[in-house]
Amino acid sequence: MTHRSNQAADPHATEPPHHETLLASTDWASLATPYGRGESLPAALARLIDPDPRVREAAVHDALGRPTLVSMLDWLGETAHDADDTCVAVDERTYGEGSLDGEMRAFRELRPVISSAVRALLGHDHPEVRNTALVAAIPLIEHPALTVHQSDLPAHAHRLLATSTDRYHRDRVLDALKAWGHDTTDLEDEADIAARERYALLRAARGSRNGEWAGDGGYGEGPPF
Repeated sequence: MTHRSNQAADPHATEPPHHETLLASTDWASLATPYGRGESLPAALARLIDPDPRVREAAVHDALGRPTLVSMLDWLGETAHDADDTCVAVDERTYGEGSLDGEMRAFRELRPVISSAVRALLGHDHPEVRNTALVAAIPLIEHPALTVHQSDLPAHAHRLLATSTDRYHRDRVLDALKAWGHDTTDLEDEADIAARERYALLRAARGSRNGEWAGDGGYGEGPPF
């Protein structure tokens, strides 16, 4: 019996595994964090998504006593970006279908659980926390079980663009809004426009170096790296 027929027979076959199973089965020690290896990540994530609100509140409070919460959100955002559908497709084109390693596959399956904890921080009083949470939430939200929450993010994106000068955050948010079909013309400042033009020049220069001149007078798509 094929995997597809198993899914047809069992309507729950596509549901992601329980978060405790994924937390326990992932080789967190093999992952790098801003402060070393990832051994402490499962315990920290478990506290942030604990059903007891007192435990969640204490976890956030403890994290804010040092830069751990922002660093964790930043790591989650970078990892979620590396694990998004586009990056996975690039890897599979480069290295072959099924090349995704077990840790990254486990992270992708864990996205609904991680997203729940991240989205709870979008309204946080501390701007660095809520902005980093938003940037982490963007790649997580593409999971099929989470796309219904996509409409919740533009308002947070507008607030970030109105207050933040962080280049990385602004780029991620603007790219997301454009991908979702929003007109960002009135949201971009001079620095955004300059950055966009600089990126376009870099892409054109990369295509020129690769010698991939397309027959229609433009450059063909270069390697996605």
